[in-house]
Amino acid sequence: MLESAPLLGGVFLGWSLGANDAANVFGTAVASRIITYRKACVLCGLAVVTGAFLQGGAGINTLSHLTDQTTVTLMITSVSAAVTVTLMTIFRLPISTSQAIVGSITGIGLATGYMDWRLLEKVVICWVATPVGAMLFACIVYKLLGAVIRYSPISMLTRDKILWGGLIVVGVYGSFALGANNVANATGIFSGTLPGVTDLHLALVGGVAITLGVATYSKRVMLAVGSGIMQLDAFTALVAVSAMSISLHIFATVGVPVSASQGIVGAIVGIGMMRGVKSIRLNILRDIGVGWLLTPAISLVLAAAAYAVLSGINTV
Repeated sequence: MLESAPLLGGVFLGWSLGANDAANVFGTAVASRIITYRKACVLCGLAVVTGAFLQGGAGINTLSHLTDQTTVTLMITSVSAAVTVTLMTIFRLPISTSQAIVGSITGIGLATGYMDWRLLEKVVICWVATPVGAMLFACIVYKLLGAVIRYSPISMLTRDKILWGGLIVVGVYGSFALGANNVANATGIFSGTLPGVTDLHLALVGGVAITLGVATYSKRVMLAVGSGIMQLDAFTALVAVSAMSISLHIFATVGVPVSASQGIVGAIVGIGMMRGVKSIRLNILRDIGVGWLLTPAISLVLAAAAYAVLSGINTV
């Protein structure tokens, strides 16, 4: 049991991820009052666990190879990342849990002298590509879906019903993609380090932990992402979640954990560009950008400092 104790840090991180990140797939729907927060949590949680179980292995494999870990560094890494995400959640900043965990892994790597820098470079490139890709997908979906609606001989009431139903469908798909991609952020570092614990076990534990975060503490950030950057109607919400989900799922198949928050923000910015930059609340976008920059730096410093303190105590 004691050998598996560091996994509690991963559970804490998974909870933090769910509270800050996972609910973004339904944030636009809840903010637009298309679905209630409680129903969104249930659908999101079920889809996250399913995605983690079926497709979470690739991302777990990536994070487990960034640096060598011991029982002590595992706990430091996961708790440092979780504390960072929790702090950002309190300030209602939809930051990247991927950046938090990779930042803390890098802190440990710098402290111990081993880091797979080529693999880290791949991860960072994917971080940059996530909001950019979601923005491009949003522009494409906006044009295509707009053309379909414009030339379809349906009433406005029927159109709205279709959009509402479609938003729930893509929300479930986005939750599945997020579970497949982001479960590695919660438990990926424990791959191959705990006796009797397989990657499948880690995927299930991480998926459940994320679901608990969604159910208990995600509402504030969900509403901040869903309505803070710009006002969304059923059509734009469907475009945003679709673009984010596609981007997230692509990186899940690549095996690099990325951020749902960055995906949804990139998608909303893409919609704003289609409608005119004036529709985007640039001050909120600025605050989110600051959160993205601070997250890996804070988790890196926390992890490196904790390792230095514990190493100093052990040598006394």
